[in-house]
Amino acid sequence: MSRTIDYGNLMHRAMRGLIQEVLRGVQAEGTLPGEHHFFITFDTTHPGVEMAEWLGARYPGDMTVVMQHWFDNLEVGDEGFSVTLNFGDAPEPLYIPYDAIKTFVDPSVEFGLRFETQEEADEDETAEIEEDAEEEPQRDAEVVSLDSFRK
Repeated sequence: MSRTIDYGNLMHRAMRGLIQEVLRGVQAEGTLPGEHHFFITFDTTHPGVEMAEWLGARYPGDMTVVMQHWFDNLEVGDEGFSVTLNFGDAPEPLYIPYDAIKTFVDPSVEFGLRFETQEEADEDETAEIEEDAEEEPQRDAEVVSLDSFRK
């Protein structure tokens, strides 16, 4: 059996570590710096997600929360984070495992991360294969010397 390096999972782990580090900085400061704010979309059905029953019923698949002007009780752990957010003047605590996060966006600096599940990646690959079937046949790889790009 051949072994391979699972770059996809390694990249996802690194990206989730980045989110954890950003949130730890916010936790330490108690506020978001400057104009920074986060849109975090997560899978509400993911094991470990903790939220009010009425929120789960209202968002039975994905939910996007915004951390901007008001949030409270941000606690950042190794597996996920908890935060209290305001939903129509009703403060509600949430616990979101990092593995449940689908997107993390900070529009103030045009930064975003998107996590694909293996199932989504397989669907994308299938779509690409079907599209490629209608295109020209693949050509052999061409080796290009980097010297031609140096000044």
